[in-house]
Amino acid sequence: MSEKTTPTEILTPAEKLTLQTAAHGVVSLMAAADPGLISSTRSGMAGGKALSAATGLVGHVLAEKPKGLDLEGGSTAGLADRTFTALADSVTLLKAKAPGEVENFRATVATITEAASRAHKGAAGPAEAAMIQKITAALADA
Repeated sequence: MSEKTTPTEILTPAEKLTLQTAAHGVVSLMAAADPGLISSTRSGMAGGKALSAATGLVGHVLAEKPKGLDLEGGSTAGLADRTFTALADSVTLLKAKAPGEVENFRATVATITEAASRAHKGAAGPAEAAMIQKITAALADA
């Protein structure tokens, strides 16, 4: 990377969108797994705030306004399919292009899930715990 190259220039727009889909998808999945409208809104807001805590290349990519992000409509299962694929693809592309950012990405996703699960009062429910396990597995399977 030359001195004039910004950290995000090592990734193509499509690769950036993959990371953004994964991270924003995790926020949406955590909100979907949280019961109750108020509770799920709090989870989504907390998870969204956690996105802004990311640093390094991952932080730069997640700070950009996503262009072409499609997480609307469909079922939770459809959102999960897109998100889990994007999580695995994100780890794979970071391993190839920025190996030092893989753990940063995984830590960012962990921060999102933790923030979202702490956003409501009381213990995490079984759906939320199951979603965290599935998100973690998608990251590990890459």
